[in-house]
Amino acid sequence: MPDAKSAVPRFRQATAGDVEAVVSLIHSSGPAAFDYVFAVPGRSDAQAFLRRAFIDGAGEFGWRNHLVGELEGAVVAVGAGFGGESSLAFTLAAARQILAHYGPRHAPGVIVRGLRVERVIPPPARGMHYLAHLGVTPVLRGEGIGRALIDELVRRGVQAGRRRMVLDVATSNPRAQALYERLGFEVTRERASSLTNAQGVVPGHRRMERVVI
Repeated sequence: MPDAKSAVPRFRQATAGDVEAVVSLIHSSGPAAFDYVFAVPGRSDAQAFLRRAFIDGAGEFGWRNHLVGELEGAVVAVGAGFGGESSLAFTLAAARQILAHYGPRHAPGVIVRGLRVERVIPPPARGMHYLAHLGVTPVLRGEGIGRALIDELVRRGVQAGRRRMVLDVATSNPRAQALYERLGFEVTRERASSLTNAQGVVPGHRRMERVVI
């Protein structure tokens, strides 16, 4: 395992070939919500859908929307950063991927659960640069990789002409919220959640924002 203290991760555009290294990290960014929406007993777990969508390349979950961080050639971090204007295209891509993965019998239920989660974690509005799917290899957490990942995503957002950096954090994850606060993000709204099923219990979420001057 690479030593995080010896180097800063090298960030690059993800590729479809990164799928095995990143899917568990993407899932770790919001396991309860992912399982609530995408786990269908007897059909698929959430990571199987995320794997298919990542390889597909399109939409919020596709490899084209992700950045990976490497240390000594190993992928140790993943994240996505995108503008609010992508929301419609991402919704259409997700609907197509869900139908292809789950079939006509199970896809409607997955889509309905996804729309319910959007009431707790809404898509970004135009003008926002949204940071999502932030994941770091468990044994390297707390070593500054998460900070470097966010810094890189923010830098790329500014490069794309956006100044409002936005993310959501679960109320059950104070450690992540503390990191985001150290990086200049402030809570702008909190949404409670009563979403639960046998596969997942979606916690409330806080929206956090940082304006880059």
